[in-house]
Amino acid sequence: MKKPTIVCHMMTSIDGRIDCAMVGQLAGVEEYYATLEELNLPSTLSGRVTAQLEMALPGTFQAKRNEPFGKEGFSKKASANGYEIIVDTKGTLLWDDEADAVKPHLIITSEQVPKEYLDYLDEKRISWIACGKEKIDLKRAVEILAEEFNVERMGIVGGPAINSAFLEAGLLDEISILIGLGIDGRKGMPGVFDGFPMEKAPALLKLKEAKTYENGAVWLRYLV
Repeated sequence: MKKPTIVCHMMTSIDGRIDCAMVGQLAGVEEYYATLEELNLPSTLSGRVTAQLEMALPGTFQAKRNEPFGKEGFSKKASANGYEIIVDTKGTLLWDDEADAVKPHLIITSEQVPKEYLDYLDEKRISWIACGKEKIDLKRAVEILAEEFNVERMGIVGGPAINSAFLEAGLLDEISILIGLGIDGRKGMPGVFDGFPMEKAPALLKLKEAKTYENGAVWLRYLV
């Protein structure tokens, strides 16, 4: 299987929470972006929830006929050194036109996505991949990213659902955690990984590197 090297890179409080507004208040934010640069991840991938909060236009796409695409396919609208990859299973997010984007968006959906949504992305000159009958086939998606879009290194920078999906699919090569100086502690706030059944055994890791900074932030890198 040909695939990119995939690194999950997150900033957390010391209790492992990742709420963006919270970690943005902690010492270590600047180091988070510096470490992301050091990891050399030209393409980054986020889930739908993160994208809706931070990247997409307000509102959701409303298909008139809702006829599913129903097959695997892709559309390459741009060749770039790196892509802002978004996992949007059902095709709901709205976007600006991307004719001149330096780091263009690339949307990954399931084969159940409405044809109209893929037409919409084509009109916006946004690349897309559709694969997986009911839900996205992540293993096939990363193959297409490697083979058709020449993605060699990719960072997963989303929330617990997308991080967990890549871990469960056996696609993560490395987990990179930048720990900021603070405690969240609020009930129900998201962690790096979440949603596995209670009987699931822990995923075992091997420490690759540990680094501390003058402000007290800690960078931990693990091999999966």
